[in-house]
Amino acid sequence: MGRHILKREQAITFVKETFATKLKQALNLIPVSSPIVVLDGTGINDDLNGIERPVSFPIKSLQDQRAVVVHSLAKWKRIRLKELELEPEEGILTDMRALRPDEDYSPIHSIYVDQWDWEKCILSGNRNLAYLKETVEKIYQVIFDTEQAVNVQYPHIEPILPETIHFISAEELLQKYPNSTGKERENAIAKEYGAVFIYGIGGSLTNGEPHDGRAADYDDWSTGNEQGYHGLNGDILVWNPILNTAFELSSMGIRVDKKALLTQLEIRNSLDRQKLTFHQMLLNDLLPESIGGGIGQSRICMFMLKLEHIGQVQVSIWDQLKKTELLDKGVELL
Repeated sequence: MGRHILKREQAITFVKETFATKLKQALNLIPVSSPIVVLDGTGINDDLNGIERPVSFPIKSLQDQRAVVVHSLAKWKRIRLKELELEPEEGILTDMRALRPDEDYSPIHSIYVDQWDWEKCILSGNRNLAYLKETVEKIYQVIFDTEQAVNVQYPHIEPILPETIHFISAEELLQKYPNSTGKERENAIAKEYGAVFIYGIGGSLTNGEPHDGRAADYDDWSTGNEQGYHGLNGDILVWNPILNTAFELSSMGIRVDKKALLTQLEIRNSLDRQKLTFHQMLLNDLLPESIGGGIGQSRICMFMLKLEHIGQVQVSIWDQLKKTELLDKGVELL
């Protein structure tokens, strides 16, 4: 078992190094360091869907001021762009580590999160769907090229991705499958096209419900776009034949400007958050316009190596009974 796991670890390293190198080149990103914790009460931590509890603790040397382990770095990265004085079309890439203790266990979910978090300065004139799609296509090309590189390194792992990614709005997807749930719609469209970007995620659709949850203060899901729908954000999904399901690799989008921030805070009845540090910086024109997202490292490795459980590509805490059940099936967790 030990030597087998070691070989898998070497394959994981190959995938991560290949993908990160190609992503930096494709989006003009500079690798930077990033925090595992931020101060509470600043609005900097990612609120995800707004209900997940972060790990928190007091800091003795700061008079017991509380810190929280990050969920992701969606808002921290935008502040970092300003601090590094980056210009439009320059960005950063960081190796993010996070804890999400409220995450439900599944073959693709763990309380430990590892992702490539990236953020890039843009011109205000590029706050549109066309620029978003152009960026998505660059990222998808990196995903496609990484799969090809894995096949060269490990010929027994055959590539399955289509050469291009399909685009569809969350509203169009609802109209296409009106009697299905959000996850069922994702499964259907991902299986049909192999790779898809669903845009406009967070705001309510014509059925009165959002396709999926999004926080109000980073992705712009309320601004009208050129296709007549709302939203300048979305998810990259591929079809995973190992798990027989749609497989999310990245959540990303053009970030809120002042107008979108206030609109989305009002929709979520959270206007009180505009008093927080991050929100004040944005409302006072202290932050650059940007686009960014997170790309799951374990998800990329799972997909590229055609594995069926996230515990095969990352070390985390698992239920012992579940570990035994998986081992009986021949699935060895790290």
